[in-house]
Amino acid sequence: MAARYQISGSTSASISASVESGIRAGALAPGDALPAVRTLAGELGVSPATVAKAYQELRQRGLVATAGRHGTRVRPRPPVATRRSALAPPPRPGTRNLSAGHPDPRLLPPLGPHLAALAAEVGPPSGYASAAVLPELAAVARDRFSVDGVPAAELTVTGGALDGIERLLAAHLRPGDAVAVEDPGWANLLDLVAALGLRTVGVPVDDEGPTEPGVRAALAAGVRALVVTSRAQNPTGAAVSAERAAALRTLLAGRADLLLIEDDHAAELARVPLHPLAGATPTWAFVRSVSKPYGPDLRLAVLAGDEATVARVAGRAQVGAGWVSTVLQRLVLSLWRDPATADLVRRAADSYDRRRDGLVAALATRGVAAHGRTGINVWVPVPDETAAVTALRDAGWSVAPGGLYRIAAAPAVRVTVSSLDDADLPALADALGRAAHPTRTPPFSA
Repeated sequence: MAARYQISGSTSASISASVESGIRAGALAPGDALPAVRTLAGELGVSPATVAKAYQELRQRGLVATAGRHGTRVRPRPPVATRRSALAPPPRPGTRNLSAGHPDPRLLPPLGPHLAALAAEVGPPSGYASAAVLPELAAVARDRFSVDGVPAAELTVTGGALDGIERLLAAHLRPGDAVAVEDPGWANLLDLVAALGLRTVGVPVDDEGPTEPGVRAALAAGVRALVVTSRAQNPTGAAVSAERAAALRTLLAGRADLLLIEDDHAAELARVPLHPLAGATPTWAFVRSVSKPYGPDLRLAVLAGDEATVARVAGRAQVGAGWVSTVLQRLVLSLWRDPATADLVRRAADSYDRRRDGLVAALATRGVAAHGRTGINVWVPVPDETAAVTALRDAGWSVAPGGLYRIAAAPAVRVTVSSLDDADLPALADALGRAAHPTRTPPFSA
């Protein structure tokens, strides 16, 4: 724990509030260790059970995590607004930032012409009564799903992929329920599951998606939901293959006790066929965001699923946020219908594939077996994440430590290729090769 912050309180509620205050003020930083239960109990003059209950409350709210002998630590991104501008250290000035995971802004479609056209066509302002999923958007979304073999008789829209997943989990699960997630997996999802008071069960991932033995073990552990990334898995770039999809569909068939969620966030940017699991279980949802192909500021995802699941998500929205802006829906529809935009997205996908595949190939020639089948990220195994991140930073590259994405998976770093140019690949591969195979310092001799 940071020496400058002293936890206070005489009840579990006041102790947990004190820790939260420290996190909010920035005195307790992500990764900071909290005192052992008995140590803090002695300092505060309370029973160990009181401190243990406070820590349990903090865990259930996703503020801290307990990892065996590593103790209780503040989560990398606890769900509380802080006074810090960012929870992760900013890249060192002068380094190339390959840690963000964002698409290349140079390859995003321009929104100005579409917004200008909407301004001329949108007509009079809409009221509350007309707020819903636009029929024309739903029709085009169904056509796009049909091409990929996703049944979409029932669908709704949400404020992005993570918003849709949050609504799905909240509608079906209760605090304490277990959720099977990919390991390594999307950091935002890991944080969301913790913030909802749910438990994560890691499922190992290879280049073809979640492994069958991993899913089988998770089912045996009693998980109530399974989240699978269809393509461009973050951080590994995995994509569910036809063979893996068939095996998982057989394994999941008829599991009425399981909510199956598929996340196809990359959509058109993933230039491999989609092999959906949709419908393998009675309760399922397929979520497709528009952020990666068309722009992160377009907070919209289309969610298809069984009738009851879609009704729960749409119904929960009606008593909360209400709906996704129909202006935003019209903008997305305009982008979908524009042949020039479709061509830009195809060019972006080709560019990402070239840079990602080029980096993976360059690493292979240096004896590094990296992963990056689809998407904008490359996952590079390393023996020590801290040493690798530091060495790469000193060489002029900022990458993301794998600890943000791992539960029990082996150490690695994540490299986002979207800001790279082809000429950057050899120097970056050299630096990654040295980080993955560091030279050992010879022992001192007499």
